[in-house]
Amino acid sequence: MSSVAVLTQESFNEHRSGLLPEQTAVAGPSGAGDEESLPTYKDAFPPLPEKAASPEGTQETANAWTSKIRPLKSSVITQVFHVPLEERKYKDINQFGEGDQAKVCVDIMHKTGAHLELSMAKDQGLSIMVSGKLDAVMKARKEIVSRLQTQASATVAIPKEHHRFVIGKNGEKLQELELKTATKIQIPRPDDPSNQIKISGTKEGLEKAKHEILLISAEQDKRAVERVNIDKVYHPFLTGAYNKLVGEMMQETGARINVPPPSVNKTEIVITGEKEQVALAVAMIKKVYEEKANSYTVSSVSAPSWLHRFIIGKKGQNLAKITQQMPKVHIEFTEGEDKITLEGPTKDLQMVQSQIEAIVTDLVSRMDYAEISVDPKFHRHLIGKGGVNINRIKELHKVTVRIPPDNEKSNLIRIEGDPQGVQEAKKELLELASRMENERTKDLIIEQRFHRAIIGQKGEKIKEVRDKFPEVIINFPDPAQKSDIVQLRGPRTEVEKCSKFMQKIVAEMVENSFSVSVPIFKQFHKNIIGKGGSNIKKIREETNTKIDLPAENSNSEMIVITGKKANCEVARNRILAIQKELANITEMEVSIPSKLHNSLIGSKGRFVRSIMEECGGVHIHFPTEGSGIDKVTIRGPVEEVEKAKQQLLALAEEKQTKSHTAELRAKPEYHKFLIGKGGGNIRKVRDSTGARIIFPTAEDQDQELITVIGTEEAVREAQKELEELIKSLDNVVEDLMMVDPKHHRYFVARRGQVLRDLADEYGGVMVSFPRTGSQSEKVTLKGAKECVEAAKKRMQEIIEDLDAQVTIECVITQKFHRSIMGPKGSRIQQITRDHNVQIKFPDREDPQAAPPAEAPVQENGEANGEVKEPIDPAAPKKCDVIVISGRKERCEAAVEALKALVPVTIEVEVPFELHRYIIGQKGSGIRKMMDEFEVNIQVPAPELQSDIISITGLANHLDRAKEGLQERVKELQAEQEDRALRSFKLTITVDPKYHPKIIGRKGAIITTIRTEHDVNIQFPEKNDENQLAAVSPQDQITITGYEHKATAARDAIQAIVDELEEMISEDITLDSRVHARIIGARGKGIRKIMDEFKVDLRFPQSGAADPNLVTVTGRPELVDEAIDHLLNLEEEYMADVVESEAKSAYMRPSGSSASAMDEPRGPSKGFVVREAPWTTGSEKAPDMSSSEDFPSFGAPVATKASPWGPKRF
Repeated sequence: MSSVAVLTQESFNEHRSGLLPEQTAVAGPSGAGDEESLPTYKDAFPPLPEKAASPEGTQETANAWTSKIRPLKSSVITQVFHVPLEERKYKDINQFGEGDQAKVCVDIMHKTGAHLELSMAKDQGLSIMVSGKLDAVMKARKEIVSRLQTQASATVAIPKEHHRFVIGKNGEKLQELELKTATKIQIPRPDDPSNQIKISGTKEGLEKAKHEILLISAEQDKRAVERVNIDKVYHPFLTGAYNKLVGEMMQETGARINVPPPSVNKTEIVITGEKEQVALAVAMIKKVYEEKANSYTVSSVSAPSWLHRFIIGKKGQNLAKITQQMPKVHIEFTEGEDKITLEGPTKDLQMVQSQIEAIVTDLVSRMDYAEISVDPKFHRHLIGKGGVNINRIKELHKVTVRIPPDNEKSNLIRIEGDPQGVQEAKKELLELASRMENERTKDLIIEQRFHRAIIGQKGEKIKEVRDKFPEVIINFPDPAQKSDIVQLRGPRTEVEKCSKFMQKIVAEMVENSFSVSVPIFKQFHKNIIGKGGSNIKKIREETNTKIDLPAENSNSEMIVITGKKANCEVARNRILAIQKELANITEMEVSIPSKLHNSLIGSKGRFVRSIMEECGGVHIHFPTEGSGIDKVTIRGPVEEVEKAKQQLLALAEEKQTKSHTAELRAKPEYHKFLIGKGGGNIRKVRDSTGARIIFPTAEDQDQELITVIGTEEAVREAQKELEELIKSLDNVVEDLMMVDPKHHRYFVARRGQVLRDLADEYGGVMVSFPRTGSQSEKVTLKGAKECVEAAKKRMQEIIEDLDAQVTIECVITQKFHRSIMGPKGSRIQQITRDHNVQIKFPDREDPQAAPPAEAPVQENGEANGEVKEPIDPAAPKKCDVIVISGRKERCEAAVEALKALVPVTIEVEVPFELHRYIIGQKGSGIRKMMDEFEVNIQVPAPELQSDIISITGLANHLDRAKEGLQERVKELQAEQEDRALRSFKLTITVDPKYHPKIIGRKGAIITTIRTEHDVNIQFPEKNDENQLAAVSPQDQITITGYEHKATAARDAIQAIVDELEEMISEDITLDSRVHARIIGARGKGIRKIMDEFKVDLRFPQSGAADPNLVTVTGRPELVDEAIDHLLNLEEEYMADVVESEAKSAYMRPSGSSASAMDEPRGPSKGFVVREAPWTTGSEKAPDMSSSEDFPSFGAPVATKASPWGPKRF
């Protein structure tokens, strides 16, 4: 029985329409119909008619045009090429002579220089006549074939070694072949193992190219190639010195011998040439090899590769001993191989082999190794900083550890050495690695400006963080990198904790980085600091801010406060309050047109600064530029503010009317002298002329420029007076004065500080003292006449002070010296400034020094040396004596000031039970009092149970400290009494079912009661039902607080309970289908009902026995109203529910119709034919679902063999 193929009916409608009625019959569903009635494949799909064979004459004519071209003597030749219709690229007959085809021809003519003529043959083929020189015609032919004719391709396989002959020298042979056959030939690259050469072009060209390539290959087959494998060690014997031996062989045999160079690890020697020549060369090579092989041996010793470096020894010492004895033997170690290769004379090699084998046996018996796998990212941590970790393990366990470098990206670590040491080192390294695997690294982004603050001075603050998180490594970036990344590494949980802690620190720093500047008169800075910094310290601690004051030698009056904004404002107000208390400070506002502000301020604030300096340093604040505000604020002492106001208004008036400005120059060293002490000189000029004179500040670039402003006449007069003064200062004179040599030291001490001060104050006058040891009294003064006179006068005053100077001693016990000096010597510096004296403290007595001998050593009955007078026990110790130098009256005042600084101790009685409250948490309370009152407070140890507290400090501070301590005791006692009153307890019995109502939603009701009555209300804990006895009564609510407040809170709770007891609960039936609508989105609907009717609604939970039961709780009249409302809603919503259900019933298909629709249709029997090609062999019918057999348009398809024949492209 013949096979039957089934094709889909839709695929072949066009074929069926042309068949006979009897041919269109299809087999029944069972396939048992009469197969003879089915059409055959050839009937259903008749083949296309084959192309008629060309007439013989035509073929000959075609051949005559193509293959039988005879060369002509003329330089211009003509050839005709024929392109059949099926091979034409452009088949549009209507566009002959125009379109793309014509453009291509014109392009070929331009490119090659040949002349082309096109004509159409009867079979619609294309005839092209090309005229021109031979070279141009050949090029044009190649272009025509590639651009006007469709291309075919083929491959030809020849041995790989013949490819180079096809290419030829510099590719000339290949180019010639391509031009001759008008094809494109692609030869695989040398590194490509393929031997297939691909040819593309016309059919005729393909055949020609194939033929030519096969001819070249056949020619090369006549030559022989022989490959001989000879061990690499014998290659030098074959080549000889400078390749002399192999050269002789090639000359003698005529064959080519290719020996691989030493750098190439190949044993194959290639011989090429004629067969006889190659055979002769091979024989000669083998002969040389056999001769050498008998006298030269190559052997190997088995040795694990990790032992190689131990066999070689340090710097090759072990190997050097062997090679010195047997220099002819070559020993080669190959990395990664477990063998050692030996080459050399047989006898010597055997001796070397036995020695190496003995070394290997010894090493194997006493050495071991181990390999562990560790993630490469942990390698550097195992090595440690500077290799400290790995070196310690190596030295401790006497092993060597090889950790692969980073570029290898290997996780294998090798340990070699003594077996026991290897195991111990392995264990330790694995422990370290496992510890690191549990670690994590986290990068924190912290602004670099905070890094220094987090680290702290000398790393104190970061040390605290590291002590708190000892397992976390904190790495800050190098300041030069300007990076914000701080890296944390350590155990996961610790890193997270440390990260949160540091983020908290940073957040506080950000919050505390607000800054505000407060201008405070320079003379009040010391009062703001307070004695020993008490005032500023107190403000800093109470406001939690950082307050920076300018240096003493600075001209700045700005105090900078840094911290939280609110705290900065508090600190600012307190500092301003201190200034206001100390001086009669006032603030005044002056109205000056905003258009004049810039001219009043002057260049870089010169004009306004001169007014501020002249008026005792008042502060003048102008509004921001462009704000349009006219008010200018002046702050300072009342008199000075009034004075500044008058000057400012006068200057504004001048600016508005007729302001005139003049400039003159004077050396900067004259400026102080021109201004005079306290501005006396310049004030005289201003009072006499009415002009304002402005000198440059330290910030100004031009230090010589002096500006005069005012009316034209005033400016002219002031300028005249100043020029006269400057002229007189330019008149340099030299004067002498006599100074006793004993005073010289005072003037030149401290690198001549006194002389520098004189030069600054008196117009740069130069004072020269005679050389040390000359005993001369002459001192030379050089400078402007007035300056020299003034300086001379000042020096006389200093000398008078020095002559009147006395030295007195003040005895104060050494233990008080540090307290007297104060922090950084601040107190003693204040006394020296206030009293203009010098104070010298003695050296500290060394308590470790040996006591003096009781009696001098005697020799021959006499004392050795001079007899010393007995020490007076009443005489003061040297270490207690403070020496004060200066005028007598000033020294005496300084002594009194020093004695006033000696601390005194008093005792205060404080009840023992209050001591811990006075000390405070971690000593904060007592520390605060000590800082506030500048005293030391000593609280007795708890085991002493003493009521006496000692206060030590300055006499004038003790009374304040005692009062402060007693005030604190009173506060604590009052707190104790208040605590007792607040601890009154009251209980109220309330049914537990009412507890949630009393608490309220999210505790709202109970929180209101607690806040309103200032009490604590405690509800009983819910006990476990399984517990045998109740821990506490479940109906008792405890109220703690003041008695009257607790009673009020109890009454408030009782009122709620009474109201709850009046309520009733009623159950109603509501259809469960409307529950969701009543409740609403997120309970919005039910909350609205509950708020409107003041009732509580409880809907059943899922799975309840009666899903329709709803409970309404509240006052009787409200419950009835709520129930009515709910029933109305149910009625309304149920109508919607019924309607929607009815609609859905119509929309849903009936069961029978649905089943009918869902029933799958039977498969289409398709179109059936007999004797199809796929049934003749073992092939199956094509799979119509396969994308390969039936591809869609544009989809890529894999090549597949098919009975339909090869696919054509």
